[in-house]
Amino acid sequence: MNIVRFQIDRLKVEVHPDRAAAGRAAAEAAAQSLRQLASEQDSIGVVFATGASQLDTLRALVAIPHLPWDRVVGFHMDEYVGIDEGHRASFRRYLRENLTSHVTMRAFHEIDGSSPDPAAVCRDYAGKLRAAAPQLCLLGFGENGHLAFNDPEEADFNDPADVKIVTLDATCRQQQTAEGWFDSIVEVPAHAITVTIPALFRIPKLILSVPGKRKAQIVRRALTEPIATHCPATILRTHPDATVYLDPDSAADLDMKSAVH
Repeated sequence: MNIVRFQIDRLKVEVHPDRAAAGRAAAEAAAQSLRQLASEQDSIGVVFATGASQLDTLRALVAIPHLPWDRVVGFHMDEYVGIDEGHRASFRRYLRENLTSHVTMRAFHEIDGSSPDPAAVCRDYAGKLRAAAPQLCLLGFGENGHLAFNDPEEADFNDPADVKIVTLDATCRQQQTAEGWFDSIVEVPAHAITVTIPALFRIPKLILSVPGKRKAQIVRRALTEPIATHCPATILRTHPDATVYLDPDSAADLDMKSAVH
């Protein structure tokens, strides 16, 4: 299939021939942004997501030569509360294995989900985010439409906080189990630390990787439902520079006949 490109409100959408191709396209868009930012400023703040949806993008991105990683101050979007950094589901571990062990950044700030004082972690991380003023974010959205760990019951499009502690809903926790990060839903922590939606939306450029058949229904909802917190991803249609990269599986429920090629 050819690449299909169209736009819903302000959100740009690209459907690529397969999952790997979508990941490569997202990675190349991120690489182009990094090069442009490096030509304009000394320090580049970048927020990275985790999970199965990001693997193809990250693998492609770290393989692109001569990117200005030495300028990058990296962050991630969320982490479970009370999980050890060695656990296979730890986002700190994920990013070490798939990102920071492959490239050398100026700095990478981890969210310490093991801290006995997660509220202090939120305050500290929010301060670091504010200081870095990230210019680029690589992310996806969940099967319940969550952005970072802002599930429908926790999502607030006008959240006064930049980083907060949230309760994870059953759909979110089931997704983590289905993707193989936990053996059962009862093992998934009930709480997490997350960057909030307003903090994400201050980032000028969002690159979203959303592949796989498990995401088909939520992709349709995100692109067609009214903008509301019951599907947090709908708010992406208001961001001035966000592009979502899909594969045929995640785009399966869309009406492609009306798409602009």
